[in-house]
This record gives sequence, structure tokens and C-alpha cells, in this order.
Amino acid sequence: MKDPLHLKKYVRTVRDFPIKGITFRDITSLIETPKAFIKTCDELTNITKEFDADIIASIESRGFIFAGSIAKDLKLPFVLARKPGKLPNETFKKDFDLEYGSTSIEIQKNTKIKTNQKIVIIDDLVATGGTAIACAELFTENFNIKNSDILILCVINLIDLGGEKLIKERGFSIQTIIDY
Repeated sequence: MKDPLHLKKYVRTVRDFPIKGITFRDITSLIETPKAFIKTCDELTNITKEFDADIIASIESRGFIFAGSIAKDLKLPFVLARKPGKLPNETFKKDFDLEYGSTSIEIQKNTKIKTNQKIVIIDDLVATGGTAIACAELFTENFNIKNSDILILCVINLIDLGGEKLIKERGFSIQTIIDY
């Protein structure tokens, strides 16, 4: 399984969390280790730069940890995709399914995004792909962004849950650093 930066040793495996039968990949030890966190952020920044992004978007909440660093390093706008009721202005909303339930995310309607801008969506991991696809579709459906102008970028890919494949089938690009 892919781990070119040797970061897996900083990711804890927690069984039966948040519910029985789920294997949770815990990034807290990675972000608590400066060397590993910096290496991760640097790699995500390099991938974002190669994509020639105009905007960084991130999914609540662990994606924010990485996205803020990338947006700062590349001096790019940072758009938040949040759970319902967390943003102060009128929002676009997208419902989606998780591997253990369903929910939705929102982006503010007053977000400054122009057609043909390239967007990198940052999250900590991709599992079933539902969250990432919902976020990407918020941009394609409400801001006229082409699927090819969106890159979904995650630290971890949970291959067996099929999210990467589904994301690609929907016409979005995806890159990850670690595969499980």
C-alpha cells in the first residue's frame, strides 16, 4: 500500500469507532508530530501548486487542519465546506451518504468563485467518497466549475471503501498520500 513519505507510522488505527465495525484512521498523532505534519503539509502544498489551483476548499473539520497551511503557503483563498447551520450567510446545501449514515454540507452563496477557476478540495481522508463528491458538486452545480477543474486531495485513501473509484467515475481527479 502506498506510503512514499513513510507517514503511516504516525496514523493510529482505532477499531469500532465511531461505531462497531468501522476501522478509524486517527491522524491526531500525525498532526502532533511536527516533522510528520510539516512533511504532510509540504506534500499537499506541492500537489496543489502542480494543479495550479486558484482556490483551496476544505471539508469540516479535519480537512481544515491541512487546508489552512496550504492556503497560507500558496496565498490562495480558503473556502469552508461546513455542516448545516455553521455558516452565517445564505448557503448552497448538498446531502450525501457516509459509510455509517447520512448528512449534508454547505458553502456560502456569497463565496467569490469565478467560472474556470481551479479548485483543490482538501480533506483528511477519502472513504466512500460521498463527502468529497458532495463538496465538488456544490462547486459544479452552483458556481459552474468544470469537473476537470477540481482536484480532491486527501492525506489518506481507504481503498476498500471505493471512494477513489467513485470520485473518478464522477469525472473528478483525486490524489492521496497514504493508502490503506
